[in-house]
Amino acid sequence: MSAKRSEIVTESGTERFIPLNKLKKSPNNARKTPHSEAAIESYAASIAAKGILQNLVVEPELDGGGAATGFYFVTIGEGRRLAQLLRVRRKEIKKTEPIRCVIDTANDAFEISLDENITREDMHPADQFEAFKKLADKRGFGAEEIAARFGVTPHVVRQRLRLSAVSPRLIDAYRGDEMGFEQLVAFALIDDHARQEAIYDRLSYSRDPVTVRRMLTETNVAATDRRAVFVGHEAYAEAGGTILRDLFTEDRGGYFEDAALLDRLALEKLQRVAAALQKDEGWKWAEANLDFPHGHGLRRVYPREVELSAEDHTIYEAAQAEFNLLTKQHESLEELPEDVDARFGELEAEIERLEALRHAYDADDVACGGAFVVLNHDGDVRIERGFIRPDDDNRQRNAFAKSAMQGGDEDAADCDDDTESDAGLSDNLIADLTAHRTLGLRLALSEQPDVALVAVIHALVSQTFYQGAEANVLDIRPGSLFLGSHADGIADTEAGRSWSDRHARWAAQLPRDVADLWAFVVALGHDSRMAVFAHCAALTVNAVKLPRDHRPRALATADSLAETVGLDMTGYWRPTVRTYLGRITKARILEAVREAVSSEAADRMAGMKKPDMAEAAELLLAPTGWLPALMRAPQAVERDVTQSAAEAATDGPANAYANAAE
Repeated sequence: MSAKRSEIVTESGTERFIPLNKLKKSPNNARKTPHSEAAIESYAASIAAKGILQNLVVEPELDGGGAATGFYFVTIGEGRRLAQLLRVRRKEIKKTEPIRCVIDTANDAFEISLDENITREDMHPADQFEAFKKLADKRGFGAEEIAARFGVTPHVVRQRLRLSAVSPRLIDAYRGDEMGFEQLVAFALIDDHARQEAIYDRLSYSRDPVTVRRMLTETNVAATDRRAVFVGHEAYAEAGGTILRDLFTEDRGGYFEDAALLDRLALEKLQRVAAALQKDEGWKWAEANLDFPHGHGLRRVYPREVELSAEDHTIYEAAQAEFNLLTKQHESLEELPEDVDARFGELEAEIERLEALRHAYDADDVACGGAFVVLNHDGDVRIERGFIRPDDDNRQRNAFAKSAMQGGDEDAADCDDDTESDAGLSDNLIADLTAHRTLGLRLALSEQPDVALVAVIHALVSQTFYQGAEANVLDIRPGSLFLGSHADGIADTEAGRSWSDRHARWAAQLPRDVADLWAFVVALGHDSRMAVFAHCAALTVNAVKLPRDHRPRALATADSLAETVGLDMTGYWRPTVRTYLGRITKARILEAVREAVSSEAADRMAGMKKPDMAEAAELLLAPTGWLPALMRAPQAVERDVTQSAAEAATDGPANAYANAAE
């Protein structure tokens, strides 16, 4: 026994070729976490190209009596052993492949395994980049060949080679730990060294990768931009445009470098859509714009309800009856047969087509009106119809002509500074008399609140739905902030579409001529009158908080209004990558997940990159109803709205006037 032990000791430090199938994993290996599949693949590729460059360190396996079994434990080089076993499974080598090993029985197996894994330093990425570049430049190796020889993917090789686009000054800054690897690769997005260095100098305090990429591409257009989505990569490239790609991140299609070309292509495509719309629907004009011209100042008309033709009505009734029958026959099935599902789709399309025929623009409005063809936030075409230019407004011209005819042509005597009009009365006298009449109307209206409400509703409706008609006798000027300039795509949200549909429904019910509006409002039932009043009043709400808009009292009133109406924004908005999560810091994303879900969920996401973190957070937050602080309901305060209104009526101006008169 002692002779055998003496023989084993003398073998320590010697080199020997040992068959692969005689090597085992050492129980004393300090690395307990298994090697990743990627690491083993990398070892296998390297060994296949260059052989095993570093010996394995082994110790003999001994049986219970201390005798050698003929097998050896791998103390250092377990990854290389696994890589060779992978090559055996791939039939690249035999299981008896001789492996060069150094036998070590003098050192503690656990200690040298630990030492191997701790006292080492990975190659600096900058050195790796230069080494790959040398192989590419001097030996002519392509990315695929370099990848195969070193067990990495061709994409990784291309990433390293792309670092040649970075200024040597920035590479040196990276070597000197003045910036991290993520910051360095962000600069590799462009090839202009001077611009890279200029931006590096500008970002002396905040050099995060997101900011670097944003500044490098501030003159470019992201492929996710609505214009790029609408035009498309192929059309842009065919027109001579170039696209900048980022190898280091998910660049979502890259960046279109020629913004002016992209704008021109998008506008030309919109113009073709506008021309087709004008031809197909008969509008007098159709104007294409990238953005909707909110300052157009034009009167707008809406489609009216019309009866279906007898033929269309018959088709509609038949389609609806078949749809209802199929629904009843298959309501218990969890999954519809393909033919039934296809038939449902056909019927839904037919019913939708016929429903659209129930609303149509007046032929006169189409003949003198037009439409705006614009680009939506998501890259789709948006068409807004029914706008009447002043020069084409036949209805308004007819109203003016009617008014002029009613004025009469009688002559009147000269009267110093007075101008003749209205049955021979001077302008100054007319103004004097109508001022007294206005005062009389004010006194009379103040004593009839029901009529005052009608007048207010008339003023709001006439200005909301009959732009430019100037038919309101009350000098009330409702303003309406365009929300789309502050929240891109808000009109296409579920809440935005709900508002547009409600507005269009009211427009379809109103009389065509504003001269008939007063009688219409008077004839409305109480509930309908209050509903249109609420709609017009709601259109004037402005609770938007802007950087230089100092309106603390107005915003406090907005909180009171939100509390009074019981506003719950979970019914109108939810946090998504586009609406919120992609526009805040990683720290805020984690804070939201921690608050709405759990600390554990937030901790699991902490290591993610920003785009992945935002997408994961969207899924986690979706069922929770979580809202940012700005969107939450204000703290409840004790108030009695009914009592306050009663007190205002008791102590208001009318009673004060009456008391003063006594």
